Amino acid sequence: MTTVHVVVPAGVGDPSRPSGGNTYDRTVCAGLSGRGWDVRQREVPGRWPRADAAARAKLAAVLTGIPDGSLVLLDGLVACAVPEVLVPERRRLRLVVVVHLPLGHDPVLGEGAAEGAVRRERERAVLHAAVAVVATSAWTRAWLLTAYRLAPDRVCVVAPGVDPAHLMPGCEPGLHLLCVGVVSAAKGHDVLLAALADVADLEWTCRCVGSVAVDPAFASRVRARAGATGLTDRVTFTGPRVGEDLATVYAAADLVLAPSRTESYGMVVTEALARGVPVVGSDVGGLPEALGRARGGRRPGILVAPGDPAALAAALDRWLTDAGVRRDLRLAARARRATLADWTHTTDRLSGVLSVVAR
Repeated sequence: MTTVHVVVPAGVGDPSRPSGGNTYDRTVCAGLSGRGWDVRQREVPGRWPRADAAARAKLAAVLTGIPDGSLVLLDGLVACAVPEVLVPERRRLRLVVVVHLPLGHDPVLGEGAAEGAVRRERERAVLHAAVAVVATSAWTRAWLLTAYRLAPDRVCVVAPGVDPAHLMPGCEPGLHLLCVGVVSAAKGHDVLLAALADVADLEWTCRCVGSVAVDPAFASRVRARAGATGLTDRVTFTGPRVGEDLATVYAAADLVLAPSRTESYGMVVTEALARGVPVVGSDVGGLPEALGRARGGRRPGILVAPGDPAALAAALDRWLTDAGVRRDLRLAARARRATLADWTHTTDRLSGVLSVVAR
C-alpha cells in the first residue's frame, strides 16, 4: 500500500462552506482510499491564500513532520502562496500540487499590478518546485503552461467528475431560475441582480444558494440591490445547501445561472447537466469546457460575456419568452448528460498520476 499525504485547507468538510475545491478534495481522498492508497489527510487552518504568519508556520510544521521521500498532494489554495515554505521541501518530498484556480489569474483578489506580479511570481516558484501539477481543466493547464513556462509533461488535467442524478423534466414556461455558489464578486451576483432587474417585466423567480458570510459586505450590497429594484419577493438568498437539501433545490430548477467573472471549471454547471437542466453562464475560463457540447455539437446552454448584465439579460429574455429555445436547450442538456464523466474517472486519472510520481 502506497502512502500519500494530502494537505488541504481546514474546514474542507464543513457543510457551511461548500465549494468546488472542497468537494474535489474530499471526493478524491475517499476515492484514493478505495483504490488501496493509504491517504493521510492534513488540514491546515488559515485564511488561504492570504494566510498569516501563524498559518504559514502551521503548514511548515505539517510538512516537517512528513517523512523524507514521501509523496505529498497539496491543494493549490494552500501551497501556491507560500514558496518560502514549499520550495525548500522539494529536496526531500515529492510534491504534487492541485491547482483549482491559478492564484496568478484570479482577478478578484483585489491587489494592484505590483502585488499581482508578486503573487504570480510566488505561485510560479511553487509550481516549478513540484514534481507534478494537476490542473482541474484544460483551460487551467493551458494558462499555467503559458504564464509560468512549466514543462508540458509535468502538468496534467484531472477534471472534476459529477455524481449521477435523476433526470429533471423541467416545467413550462421555465420560470424557476437557480444560481449556486458563494455570494461574491467572483461568482457575479451583482451582474445577476442587474440582469434580473432588466427582465423584471417577465415572470420568473430566482433562488441564490450559497454562503453570504464569505464576503458579507458584497452580499449585503447585492441584497440591498434586490430591495432597491423591487425584487425582494422574487430573489431569495437561502445560504448554503448540501447533500439532499441541494438535490432538492436542483430538482425545482428549470435553468441554472452561472454569471461568474472567473471560473476554472464550474462544477455547478455539470451538476445541472447531470439532471438535464440547461445553463446560462459566462464565457470565461473553463466554464465553456464544463458546459461542453452534446453529440452533434449542440450547446446545452447559452454563454455570455462575463461582467455584462445586458448580455445576461438578453439570454434570460430568450429563455423566458421563446418556447423553442427552451425545448432545444433541454434536449441538448439531456444529450450532454449522457456524456458526463463521474468521479470514478477523476479518481482513476489522479491515481495514475500519483502512481507515476511514486515510482
